Amino acid sequence: MGVPKRRVSHARQGDRRSHLAISLPSLEECPHCREKKQTHHACPNCGWYGDREAVRIRQRAPREQSPS
Repeated sequence: MGVPKRRVSHARQGDRRSHLAISLPSLEECPHCREKKQTHHACPNCGWYGDREAVRIRQRAPREQSPS
């Protein structure tokens, strides 16, 4: 079995792993609300996936202002 004679430098190790870089997720337009969403995921804005509501999005209750 082959054994390396010398240690591999960080630069050579990085060259070998250059194709492992993480890329940004692809985004598409939601057909329901026209916001950008990740492909094959329910829309975080309206909760729709395809032609149905997959996730119910709760509306935030308005804050009551304290007397100052």
